[in-house]
Amino acid sequence: MSIKLVAIDIDGTLVNNNREITPEVFEAIQKAKSAGVKIVIATGRPLLGVKNILESLNLLDAGDYVITYNGALVQATATGEAFIDEPLTYDDYLDIEMESRRLDTPLHSITMSTIYTHNRNISKYSINEAYITGLPLKYRTAEEMSKHEIIKMMYIDEPEKLDATIAKLPQRFRERYTIVKSTPFYLEILNTNASKGLAVQHLAEKLGISHEETMAIGDEENDHSMLEAVGNPVVMANGNPELKKIAKYITKSNEESGVAHAINEWVL
Repeated sequence: MSIKLVAIDIDGTLVNNNREITPEVFEAIQKAKSAGVKIVIATGRPLLGVKNILESLNLLDAGDYVITYNGALVQATATGEAFIDEPLTYDDYLDIEMESRRLDTPLHSITMSTIYTHNRNISKYSINEAYITGLPLKYRTAEEMSKHEIIKMMYIDEPEKLDATIAKLPQRFRERYTIVKSTPFYLEILNTNASKGLAVQHLAEKLGISHEETMAIGDEENDHSMLEAVGNPVVMANGNPELKKIAKYITKSNEESGVAHAINEWVL
């Protein structure tokens, strides 16, 4: 059965180590789109943070979709309209914010348009997130956050400190939220109904695409749910060894245009 939808992670997957899309990857994606395959970028970033990538790949047409905020939103790329929207509640915010104080771990929260921090000493990792996503960074107290729709929250710290925080998280946290470590210094906390995997499943259902006709390509822990959700999971050669255990295919590394190899070999 032919592949009709391919969900692709960005860092370590779509782009090489210089954060570039190689000519081989560009060409393969154009051929797949021309053949009617839905190419869906799946990222933890907001739409604004991937607009340049979508534009460079000609993925801003009517009928193109993008998975943002690690699955909390699925949006039409041309309009930004949300097809799936799974935000956190204000009660969630208060719970996660209080736990950050107990664990002495910096935190920021992200809406559709802004990054907010309650930390008066603003973390360099909040500044880094603002730089990567293109979103403004603002200080707000917990009380002031009640009027904002929060898409996701992030515990942020030096890798060894963040690992210590993760080890101390209460079990109820893991039951109440989707928790994803996206980099050594970012722990993302989302609505329990939000994940890359659920986003791919729901989008495929909307488009009338069967499980066997879906593929995902990724390399790290935050791609796990997406890879498990599709009929054809592909892991990069540079990917997490644990992730390779659930792969149907192992493609070349991101430095060797592994996304192009996967599309050419198993889609086209």
